Amino acid sequence: MKVFVVNCGSSSIKYQLFEMADESVLAKGLLERIGTSEAVLHHSAGGQRHDSPVEAPDHSAGLGLILEAVTDSRIGVLANLDEIDCVGHRVVHGGEHIHQSALIDEAIIAVVRANAELAPLHNPPNLAGITAAMSALPKIPHVAVFDTAFLADLPARAFRYALPKDWYSQYHVRRYGFHGTSHQCVTLRAAELLGASTEKVNLITVHLGNGCSMTAVAGGKAVDHSMGLTPLEGLVMGTRCGDIDPAVVFYMARRAGLSLEDLDRILNKESGLLGVSGVSNDMRDCLTAADDGNADAALAVELFVYRIVKYIGAYFTVLPGCDAVVLTGGIGENSLPIRRRICQGLRRLGAVADEERNKIIVGGKTGPITTDDSPLPVWVIPTDEELMIARETQAVVEK
Repeated sequence: MKVFVVNCGSSSIKYQLFEMADESVLAKGLLERIGTSEAVLHHSAGGQRHDSPVEAPDHSAGLGLILEAVTDSRIGVLANLDEIDCVGHRVVHGGEHIHQSALIDEAIIAVVRANAELAPLHNPPNLAGITAAMSALPKIPHVAVFDTAFLADLPARAFRYALPKDWYSQYHVRRYGFHGTSHQCVTLRAAELLGASTEKVNLITVHLGNGCSMTAVAGGKAVDHSMGLTPLEGLVMGTRCGDIDPAVVFYMARRAGLSLEDLDRILNKESGLLGVSGVSNDMRDCLTAADDGNADAALAVELFVYRIVKYIGAYFTVLPGCDAVVLTGGIGENSLPIRRRICQGLRRLGAVADEERNKIIVGGKTGPITTDDSPLPVWVIPTDEELMIARETQAVVEK
């Protein structure tokens, strides 16, 4: 079975074409800057990468260009589009009613549209990708794989806020969580590597990139998560503030005359590592500046690690046990200094760092960065959300 995976952003389309017989990637790429005169298609197949400027006024035109590349006689991998068996779409928010991946029909489209208010930067472009792909490939199944699905069964004590009851019943204000596909991916892989059944494995999974989140996993199921109604809550991130006192919003509105739009922009796009360091939202830049003596950058890094360690400590107490802490995402998979500091912060919980392992488990490699006899193992497991989407799509179609 050949599965075409589509992940649409507001001005971009990521894609991968999988041969599910061996889960190999036949082609992949990124179309960026859709709707501008600087649109570029980066397409890779057969070990070769091809970059070309294109005209992509919208997602529909963009997807058409991608499908042309996939079937192009020079850079493509398919003779025609009939070789694609199904399409898997990443959808960020499925709300309360979606607990698993689903075949796309009018009801699912209505769910995606209805939850656009909760994910205004993600669901609308996700829907645009669905519409474009179903128009271009109308004869094959299309499956929605929801980012919130793995987190949909959180217990009420974890997903409810201590707010008036009707805020939940009428307005659906609760913790939903995000990065669910990534957390599910590394949970399954960790169980395999640890020689445990998924139904018995207990983990703390830590996704660290420009966006950061953490999940407590008991018996293979998510029981708590750091992000909330939106991706703003929880850990310190590249430009998002993470946890703050809600009264900060009222205080700054009064003192600085900031509007709701101003506050939304600042908390989501001008805070986090960028806001504290004044340097960058990129951890690599912050670490370099800190090494050069920039005190603000050093504090940003310290805050980042401190929040992670504090959350791990909290999750440690709500789990029946912890087989491992799993680090993933761009920072989790590649930043040696951050991983080293996290392990140091977890010494009281039993993590015994292995610096040699920390140095070699990078660049897509998998393995522990603690000693073999460490009471609390810390593993690095690269995430593969696209492969997870392809597997979910195959499972839905075959079912």
